[in-house]
Amino acid sequence: MSGSTTDDAFAAAYRAHYWAVSRFVARRLDPGAAHEVEEVVADVFSIAWRRRAELPPETPLPWLYAVARNCLANTVRGLGRRRRLLDRIGHHERAHHRQIVAGPDAEEPGAWIHEALARLNPADREALRLTTWEELGVDELAVALECSRSAAAMRLHRARRRLRAEIDRMNMTVTAGDQARDR
Repeated sequence: MSGSTTDDAFAAAYRAHYWAVSRFVARRLDPGAAHEVEEVVADVFSIAWRRRAELPPETPLPWLYAVARNCLANTVRGLGRRRRLLDRIGHHERAHHRQIVAGPDAEEPGAWIHEALARLNPADREALRLTTWEELGVDELAVALECSRSAAAMRLHRARRRLRAEIDRMNMTVTAGDQARDR
């Protein structure tokens, strides 16, 4: 592609997908790191600008998700380093033995699915999030995960199977706990 054509393709991708990339990033950061969303999205589009010759003209969004996943990994590592530093110097809540206790009605509806997802490995969580939250098909999933179509389909199949097993395991635990209380 010529310079003007790649510039135009980037501009079109930016206009069309800025908010999708923002939502993608926001859903993957802890609520306490929400201020990082704009920074990560800026990094994504900065990299996309530098690599605009590689930007797929027909379907740029999965490619942008792949870039966002890498930017998020860097941000999460940085946040972890910052958290450990704050713990060491004593300015973090845990360092002062303060603890916030949630009230009895604090559990949000659907929290059980987040708990089941949290029990999965990060690769399974990401495959499920990309297909559910970002509504990617298997071909687009392959681009976002930077793997072949068959590998993406297999990862998704296995992730769904593992999620089902976790949900079943959680249901068994709740049911067993309820029966113990009824006695």
